[in-house]
Amino acid sequence: MSEHERGPSMRPTPPRHTTTHELLAVPKVASEMQLVAGEAGLERRITHPRVQKAGLVLAGHRHGLVPTRVQLLGETEMSYLEGFDAAERSQKLGVLLAMGPSLIVVTRGATPFPELLASTQATGTPLAVSQPRSSGTIATLHHALDDILAPRESVHGVLVQVHGVGLLLTGPSGIGKSETALALVERGHRLIADDNVLLTKTPNNDVFGAPPPRLRYHIELRGIGIVNVRDLFGATAVRDRGPVQLVVELCPWDDADHYERLGLDELRHTILGVELPMLRIPVRHGRNMAVILEVAARNELLKRGGRHAARDFVRSLHRDAGLGEPGKE
Repeated sequence: MSEHERGPSMRPTPPRHTTTHELLAVPKVASEMQLVAGEAGLERRITHPRVQKAGLVLAGHRHGLVPTRVQLLGETEMSYLEGFDAAERSQKLGVLLAMGPSLIVVTRGATPFPELLASTQATGTPLAVSQPRSSGTIATLHHALDDILAPRESVHGVLVQVHGVGLLLTGPSGIGKSETALALVERGHRLIADDNVLLTKTPNNDVFGAPPPRLRYHIELRGIGIVNVRDLFGATAVRDRGPVQLVVELCPWDDADHYERLGLDELRHTILGVELPMLRIPVRHGRNMAVILEVAARNELLKRGGRHAARDFVRSLHRDAGLGEPGKE
């Protein structure tokens, strides 16, 4: 397989996990939930993006409980526990706590039973109270965990948004990725990341890119150094995060190489299991790369809308020659 068929080299990261402390520090989560016991266990790991309701465990059915998932005690679970005296309640909660859950969340702003407060504090099991109902609490937690635990990779390249299309520019060092991005910004488009792009996949199989925090808004220009694009061009010239919708490999011009002339053979590149369209665009003196990439972005929008200029052109040639539709006998 050739280098351009493989696409840009990615640096995979280890399987993601988070901690209870990191989850509760997410602004939306922090605004709805308050830790009330078990501070000693805030470094417990959470590895699953979905919440688990603890009702079956309280009833004695332990199979299927995953300690590294957030455990929820909603209205149904709390009503069930209310039907027992303090000793029986402690026994049932003890079964749950013995499995070492990363976090227990009581919903609807309910006051935890004294036995629950005492046992979570004694075992160092984080216990939080959430104000919304179970459905709202689950939605908040899922949104936060989807983001924190999303599959991630990083790539050497530049991510820009051109006519609303996220272009991931790759290619060898010194090919002109940063200079091209700067030219696009000057033409009214947006910089997302320069040099190092952190890629994540959403549950909807969309790929998003962002810069490392220290590199946000910055571009390195040979001969000038590091510049702050937001300071130079204003807040509308940058974005903190954006989708990756088209991979563009910038490559040195080589007369012996074969470059796409018609646009019928479409390259694809896979990022985090998601197939994305890809272009190889040769670079040489005199080519206006900013304009070419604007055309690439507009053309991608047309393709997404069902307008494929190259295929339409070939179809018209076949019809004029009386050959029928291409590929059909």
